[in-house]
Amino acid sequence: MNLLLVAPILLPLLTAALCLLAWKSVRVQRWLGVAGSAALLASALALFAEVHVRGIAVSHAGEWAAPFGITLAADLLGALMVVLGGIVGLMVSVYSLGSIDEGRERFGFHPLVQILLMGVCGAFLTGDLFNLYVWFEVLLMASFVLTALGGERAQMEGAIKYVTLNLVSSAIFLAALGLLYGLTHSLNMADVSLRLARLNYPALENLLAVLFFIAFGIKAAVFPLFFWLPASYHTMPVSVSALFAGLLTKVGVYALIRVFTLVFRDDVEFVKELMLVVACLTMAVGVLGAVAQMEMRRILSFHIVSQIGYMIIGLALMTPLALAGTVFYLAHHIIVKTNLFLVSGAVARATGSFELKKSGGLYAAQPGLALLFLVPALSLAGIPPLSGFWGKYILVKAGLESGQVVLVVVALAVSVFTMISMMKIWSEAFWKPHPLGLTPAPVGLLNGPIAAMAAMTLLIGFGVEPVMQLAERSAQQLLDPQSYITAVLEARR
Repeated sequence: MNLLLVAPILLPLLTAALCLLAWKSVRVQRWLGVAGSAALLASALALFAEVHVRGIAVSHAGEWAAPFGITLAADLLGALMVVLGGIVGLMVSVYSLGSIDEGRERFGFHPLVQILLMGVCGAFLTGDLFNLYVWFEVLLMASFVLTALGGERAQMEGAIKYVTLNLVSSAIFLAALGLLYGLTHSLNMADVSLRLARLNYPALENLLAVLFFIAFGIKAAVFPLFFWLPASYHTMPVSVSALFAGLLTKVGVYALIRVFTLVFRDDVEFVKELMLVVACLTMAVGVLGAVAQMEMRRILSFHIVSQIGYMIIGLALMTPLALAGTVFYLAHHIIVKTNLFLVSGAVARATGSFELKKSGGLYAAQPGLALLFLVPALSLAGIPPLSGFWGKYILVKAGLESGQVVLVVVALAVSVFTMISMMKIWSEAFWKPHPLGLTPAPVGLLNGPIAAMAAMTLLIGFGVEPVMQLAERSAQQLLDPQSYITAVLEARR
């Protein structure tokens, strides 16, 4: 058993158990949550270093070799996603020390966050489709309780919409698994890839590909399956919505990438054409929804939808440059979107409201926070030389090389509207005076994680070359999955 592969799953589980043992002490739970998240990030970095140097890491539970046992596998993309999950987990855990109320802490906030992180890491590391379903259910249970934690009316309405759509997704996923198993007699992704290649049922493969696309598309919040996201993310505490914004939809995107580069490699051109249409509509509808909002978290929620469209572009085009752009954009967006939600909490703490019309005066009172907002906001809009610019540049270049002019025009137009909505937040919350003449309150500890994530955004933007090289190597592994297949099926003990 490769302990580095198991650690990102076991450490959050152990932390959650310790938090439950310390149920009566909120203070102990807080620091256990931070320590556990830091340990998760450390283990994720160690796993990434091993995969980066030695290649794909594989482990089989109980010494049952694939395809019969439970397989854990990490290529560069999987290891990178675990690192990003660890970063988000640590930043949110630190941020929650100054933002989450004691009532929610007493009802299990800290162990639930750890269980959610366990599910996220499990989804990124599993080599088996059924276990991917299991990790999705772990995510769903933890995220549903976190969504409803506090029992406020708006929360309960959002939680019902959230869980209903995700249960539909799980049902479709399970049906697709049953059909796939009936066709291939296996659910190990590496093994299924080989078995499907030997079969000649293009119509059935297209049906299965569509079912998987719908199931994962709901979780990724693509058009027209995204309505649950803007209906629920603005109802939760900021620590929860930031965690969700950074990770949950990206698990869906990761699952799409993994399935459509490993399992469905051939004979699914129809689905790839569908992805192009969906990517355009997801970008356009998401950004138009954001422009129409005047509540900061709702603006950011619609932008999650919009930015998912950019990630689907690379998967639809399926060229080395396009897929590298998707990997790069995933890394950029997880950092930026988490940070923008953290900023929204600081804005609400300082001005007393998430509503832009009721906010104001932050630039004069807290120029540091204003600057920290501009870094992720301008990056999201794609302003050079920040990380978002490079991600969009790569995807636009890949679109032009593939002759997808309409796609490129939509992507560029969406960037303009993204900039408009970010400047709306700037002018309302930061530039104009507070409508009631109040002086914004200090935000204290909340600035720490925001500053750290802004620094990461700057680091990716100004140090783009090594990040791009990593994205290109990841894309090469995804487009030539034979090394992954060989590592999984030939690994023993």
